Amino acid sequence: MLTLTEDAQNIVKAITGQSPGADDGGLRIASANPDNSDFSLAVAPAPEPEDQVVESSGARVFLEENAAMALSDKVLDAQVDEQGSVRFGLGNQE
Repeated sequence: MLTLTEDAQNIVKAITGQSPGADDGGLRIASANPDNSDFSLAVAPAPEPEDQVVESSGARVFLEENAAMALSDKVLDAQVDEQGSVRFGLGNQE
């Protein structure tokens, strides 16, 4: 199952906390194909019925079925650059 670094947890909570009515919301990751690395990210008010939900220290990530398969052995990290832009990255779990 996807895990989140502490930085990713904090950034996901900050992003989703800025959306009105996002008390049950999270960051949704989707992929059209489980074999590629093209993922879309969006703040979602709730998971879709088939989504896998990853909760980590208050951060919620919703994984669409293909994304859940592709990311099952990954770690999600995040950084904020000097301009305030968020950059997500994936690594392998140890």
